[in-house]
Amino acid sequence: MNKEIKTMNAPAAIGPYSQAIEAEGKTIYVSGQLPIDPKTGEFPGDCIEKQTRQSLENIKAILEEAGCTMKDVVKATVLLKDIADFASMNKVYGEFFEGTCPARAAFQVGALPKDARVEIEVVAVK
Repeated sequence: MNKEIKTMNAPAAIGPYSQAIEAEGKTIYVSGQLPIDPKTGEFPGDCIEKQTRQSLENIKAILEEAGCTMKDVVKATVLLKDIADFASMNKVYGEFFEGTCPARAAFQVGALPKDARVEIEVVAVK
């Protein structure tokens, strides 16, 4: 059985999707998180470092609601508005993962919702 994961500590879905879904009681699929501060509804600024940090803080809050931590993440996908931001994104990303890091793909896309610089989705296993 699948269960919706929902928290007020991350921005609400801006379309017909869930913040995350827990599948079969053990796998958490977190939807792509834009760098929206759930308290203000705005981006924390225009720089890639602040936006990456906010996206990852949103993911962390959703995982906590599901009873997981960032250590439970097994796969991440990073969508970048500009691949030239990769090194700066990667530096902040590395602050959220220690030891064995999750598998990851990162690539540039044509555009992101709300003109964000980054969007990150993850899969975690309890």
